[in-house]
Amino acid sequence: MPKTRVPFAIDGAITIGLIRDLEGFLALRQEWDALFERAALPQQVFQSHVFLRHWAEHYLDRHSALSIVTLRRHGRLVMVWPLIRQRRCSLDTLRFMGIPVAQFGDVLVEEEDGDTLLQSGWRAVRMLHADLFEARKLRADSVLARSGLLDDAQRSEQLEAPFADLAWRVGEKGPSLAYPSRERSNHRRRLRRLEERGAISFHTPAPGPEAALLASAAVAMKQASLTRHGIIAPTVDDPRFSAFFRDFAGDAAGGTSLRISSIHCNGVPIGIDLSLDCKGRSFGHVIATHPDHERGGVGKMLVHHSFASARARDNTIFDLLAPADAYKLEHADGQVGVTDLLLPLSLKGRLVCGLGIQHWRPALKSAAKRLPPGIARRVAAWNKGENAQNGLR
Repeated sequence: MPKTRVPFAIDGAITIGLIRDLEGFLALRQEWDALFERAALPQQVFQSHVFLRHWAEHYLDRHSALSIVTLRRHGRLVMVWPLIRQRRCSLDTLRFMGIPVAQFGDVLVEEEDGDTLLQSGWRAVRMLHADLFEARKLRADSVLARSGLLDDAQRSEQLEAPFADLAWRVGEKGPSLAYPSRERSNHRRRLRRLEERGAISFHTPAPGPEAALLASAAVAMKQASLTRHGIIAPTVDDPRFSAFFRDFAGDAAGGTSLRISSIHCNGVPIGIDLSLDCKGRSFGHVIATHPDHERGGVGKMLVHHSFASARARDNTIFDLLAPADAYKLEHADGQVGVTDLLLPLSLKGRLVCGLGIQHWRPALKSAAKRLPPGIARRVAAWNKGENAQNGLR
């Protein structure tokens, strides 16, 4: 039997439960999927059971313990707080499942009496007696952000997630009239120059073995590009990142939401996009180009191919995710705020927040960006090598 504990019952109709082990989480699959179908917002694709199932297979380790808070009404699952508990530096922190691959964190809850359910769930979360509650990449339009429960939290980083309106951005043969005539002309020119190097083809493989291979190739391309440019990216360089996307892309039977768009030259992939589809929206997670084609405009061509592919799959919006990099803003029709929040739940938590712990991660990221290019490349290469060795241990 799953090791599921019920801390308390609110009344005869409402009960709160806590899932602490993988077996209990897996046992919730059918009910979780039903709740997701009824109540999930598109951006909660990262709280889908299939996404978190693959995440747990690769990222759940001895440093993390599941702490999934559930709420049932008359026995039916109506709310899930998908959390993990981590202990670092004598501090117990509650975080969302899915980190660091999930791009947004949130709570699944039925709309009916949603505020009341969230209040009950939050009381249960506080009863877990952690020191800190960390909500990384919380969208302004998320259920949790709109609830006001974290209004007193400390903000550590504020970003924007741009998105594109696919009906406006996708033309019959590439960029639409939403783009300047010069950009449309450049797109045709890039394609002609690319065709001079070999036969060009565009692919959108279904989930399965081919998709799994392309997902691995995309991450390898991304890692090579980051190292070449001296960008330190521990998440991407971690072997688990590649393994996660490989298995997620290949899970045709499990209902994966991952979709791949790729450009090939003479049968070899030179640009690959990994996106997740959910309820009419596509979320572009990894976009990568082959090192030999990095200067040929393949990246821009891949964005337009990804847009067209997403629209062909009946999506209306393509979310480019945070941060709002310059190349993303060229395609943006709007942006959504994304915030990292840290809320102290104990005296110890309040003390460390008073010391400014919530600002340490942004400060380290900023310092890494200011490293001289040569040093940054050596650090990035060293970090990649360390991660590769750790993946073999």
